Amino acid sequence: MSLNHGRHRASDGEEPSGVLPRHPGGPGRVRPPVPVEQPTTVFPAVRDDQQPTTIIPAVRSTEVWPPAPSPGRPSPGRPSAGPRPPRSPAARSGRTGSPRLEGLPDEPEPVAIDDPEDDPVGAGPEPGRRGERVVPLRPVRTDGGYRSVYSELTRTTVGSVIRGVLRGTGELLITFGLIVLLFAAYEVWGASALVDAHQNDLDQELAQDWDTAVVAPSTEASESPAPELPPPPGKAVARLYIPRLNKQWVVVEGVSPGDIRYAPGHYPKSAMPGQEGNFSVAGHRNRATFWRLDEVRDGDKIVVETRTKWFVYTVVKNHIVRPSQTEVVRAVPPGFKKGVTLLTLTTCNPKFDNYQRLIVHAQLKKATARAAGRPTELDG
Repeated sequence: MSLNHGRHRASDGEEPSGVLPRHPGGPGRVRPPVPVEQPTTVFPAVRDDQQPTTIIPAVRSTEVWPPAPSPGRPSPGRPSAGPRPPRSPAARSGRTGSPRLEGLPDEPEPVAIDDPEDDPVGAGPEPGRRGERVVPLRPVRTDGGYRSVYSELTRTTVGSVIRGVLRGTGELLITFGLIVLLFAAYEVWGASALVDAHQNDLDQELAQDWDTAVVAPSTEASESPAPELPPPPGKAVARLYIPRLNKQWVVVEGVSPGDIRYAPGHYPKSAMPGQEGNFSVAGHRNRATFWRLDEVRDGDKIVVETRTKWFVYTVVKNHIVRPSQTEVVRAVPPGFKKGVTLLTLTTCNPKFDNYQRLIVHAQLKKATARAAGRPTELDG
């Protein structure tokens, strides 16, 4: 077989074939395929005094182009290379002599982190604007462990102690004020509800006693009936009406704190209603009892109802005395003559205090049978 310019003539029946040209690397070696270049944009050449730069097309921040090769696997058609050296600040900022693509975002400066605990984010707060306090977002590592991100805000200082004391004092004062308000509300509305409820019970008890017939035992040996015994303490004895105040109460026997807790009380040693002397009654200065007793004026009517009689009294004197002036509840108070039939009402003065006593004297005007019906003074 003869050579003819690098070709040979094929024998009959054979297809012509070409002889591969010689490669400078030696006989028998095949030239590797030429790698396909990625499309790029060509810019004017830079001057000798400028550093060459590589222009990367604009992509989204979440993508990397061209794709980075996987660790241990070189990209096809390209020999494996070591880590790419960091670019110069001029190349990162894009301040080169070559024109810069419009809209190309600036790449953030890479930060090498060998150990997550050495993250510069937790190394210390960055300076903020005036009036702002920067607090690290992650715990700070110290020799004794980790310091909370709130340690600077919660550590004990003189100012924090003073603020805590002031805050605690304010909370105590507010609590005390609420207790006082609740007590005042109870005295105004709670006590009134309790008094009204007990007054209803006393009224039913009094009506039941009056409707029960009393049969006195026959005593032939005794020419005069036995004297009537005084009612026991706390027992209902009469009803008291003050038309001006549009109020009425059941009066009980006794003036001890337990007796007059829910009702006005009759002084045990004073006269009974309608008898000669002074029928004296004491009551608390609360909204359910004698709260408005100071509104009573001379000439006003006060009515007392017993088992058999209606007694109508007319107010003749309204004045204030000291607590030690107990002569106002005697049979003959100062300023009155012996043989007079009186009604005296006493209560504390002023409202919400008790260093004085408010006294109202009324004189008996008339008495009518209970069976005759209510007196006209109660209808006005």
